[in-house]
Amino acid sequence: MKISRVTHILLLCAGLALALLTTGAASASASAVALTPSTGEFAPLNRPGPRLSVPRADLAAAVTCTPNAARAKKEVALFVPGSALDPDEFSWNWFKALDAIGHPYCSVRLPGHGLVDIQVSSEYVVYAIRHVHALSGRRIAVIGHSQGGLEPRFALRFWPDTRAMVADYVSFGTPNHGSEANDTCKDNGCPAALWQMSRQANLLKALNSGKETFRGISYTNIRTDFDQFILPSSSSDLRGGNGRVANVSLQSVCPGNTGEHIAVGTSDPVAYALTMDALTHSGPARPSRIARSVCDQDHMPGVDPLTYKDDLAALNATISANLAAAPIIKREPPLKRYVFARR
Repeated sequence: MKISRVTHILLLCAGLALALLTTGAASASASAVALTPSTGEFAPLNRPGPRLSVPRADLAAAVTCTPNAARAKKEVALFVPGSALDPDEFSWNWFKALDAIGHPYCSVRLPGHGLVDIQVSSEYVVYAIRHVHALSGRRIAVIGHSQGGLEPRFALRFWPDTRAMVADYVSFGTPNHGSEANDTCKDNGCPAALWQMSRQANLLKALNSGKETFRGISYTNIRTDFDQFILPSSSSDLRGGNGRVANVSLQSVCPGNTGEHIAVGTSDPVAYALTMDALTHSGPARPSRIARSVCDQDHMPGVDPLTYKDDLAALNATISANLAAAPIIKREPPLKRYVFARR
């Protein structure tokens, strides 16, 4: 479960990586002026969300489901990928693991590999939640890695109809309160989504306004003490609201676990065990139900030990290529009108 050198450089030294990417990158949004609102200015918690601005055909094309997701007998898992990634992030691990046990799942492909405005990406998740809920005929689970945990929370915050459609929210290494690594955006510029994950991002102020969790939803927020991207790792923790919440570190279950930011969402056996515990029980994951034998496993089910290094190398290459192609902007994208109390 060790991270590769390439990913370590991309994530831990994000400022240097982004500075190198600015050469020749587009800056069409550079003139946008991000607002700096106070908490009291944000939309009421139960105000109906706005109409989706993304064409319906684009939203529909972004969602893929297994055949057994229709009228499912189990809680369908909707996967949301992390920054600079697509649902292929889960194809060599999670999808194989769930196929093996016949568990239904869906995924949503975010625009621009998840590097565009998170407010736009969140519309894709709103549509996906509604679609998968209708397809399955039951409440669903939403599972996100890193940034992929923010879009579902944004959907639940500003489109309150989605709350009754979600039974479980599971996140891996999500920067719910920002990342120190992204604070370098103010010096070098960043792709839009990375701006929105800095510690002072206006998007996070809006997202965390009012309540961070909602009644009726079970939240399992999984982090690792060795997260080289979210510093400190506890800044991932969900802190308030009416949801049933479990903030769990890998090391609180298995003290010798060395999983880091990439591993927690793609290959870690403890993260897998906690997730499946949440999906198969009422409420969030309970560490006391996790078998100690999990601590002796190198990888989660679905990961092929013989191809693991190649699969991880391919993931690293994808992150690098997508970051290199992403437009760089000089300011955080402005907040949409619907996030404010007066719009």
